[in-house]
Amino acid sequence: MKLTILGCYAATPRTLTNPTSQVLEIKNRLFLIDCGEGTQVQLRKNKLKFSKINHVFISHLHGDHFFGLIGLISTFALLGRTTDLHIYGPKGIKEIIDLQLKLSNSWTNYQLFFHELESKESVIVYEDDKVIVKTIPLKHRVYTNGFLFQEKIGERRLDLNAVRDYEIDKCYYQNIKNGRDITLEDGRIIPNHKLTFEPIPPLSYAFCSDTKYSEEIIPLIENVTVLYHESTFLQSEETLAQKTMHSTAKEAAKIALKANVKQLILGHYSTRYDSIDVFKKEAETIFKEVLLAEDGKSFEF
Repeated sequence: MKLTILGCYAATPRTLTNPTSQVLEIKNRLFLIDCGEGTQVQLRKNKLKFSKINHVFISHLHGDHFFGLIGLISTFALLGRTTDLHIYGPKGIKEIIDLQLKLSNSWTNYQLFFHELESKESVIVYEDDKVIVKTIPLKHRVYTNGFLFQEKIGERRLDLNAVRDYEIDKCYYQNIKNGRDITLEDGRIIPNHKLTFEPIPPLSYAFCSDTKYSEEIIPLIENVTVLYHESTFLQSEETLAQKTMHSTAKEAAKIALKANVKQLILGHYSTRYDSIDVFKKEAETIFKEVLLAEDGKSFEF
């Protein structure tokens, strides 16, 4: 699982910082999460192939999280894209994009599918044979969802020494990996657990931005491999965080601790601070496994 941060700052684009956007690579799928202004430039800088992006997840309709979407859609058209593009986001995202295309007399040579979200409960928005994606309802000034990306449990792993000892033909290997017992020629039944190891533990990634501190998300993100939680402010600006319905680094760490996540990544920083190192320092007073998102930085798990 690889996460590439395209932008991780709040509000406006600046000379050296970009608003929220990131790419998650999981089980050979490429998912774009939020699409702030300048996303397509950051995709190019980070050498991520446009053609591999077929699913875009928009958390909410504040500009710093989706103003780059119409530009990306238009560029896809100019590049001759023909593959369908699926966009998951709050109700209203289709109206916005359709209006922009209509009034600019633009169109796409590929199909746009909008999956508009209204539920205040967690729902499955995407699923295939390898990955499932669910919403994480968040508390912000407008309707907002985070997203939980989970690998499905894979095949059991063959114990090659065991299958050789029992002289099992290779044509049965797939059945064994699928969990089946094997009947030998002499009639003996070999239980699957004697022929395999447990599957590789599935990885998971929770994206939670923007949101005020809310323990209601804990059951949804419990034990995830990686949690990205917004930390717009430091605790010294707690009152401002409450007023704007954002979180502090300390509050993000509290959520990570209570949800028993393995790794916390902080992001969505206010640019009022001279250094982002202070966010890590504050969070580590609560939770030790803290990483800082930075534009252009990749994490592999």
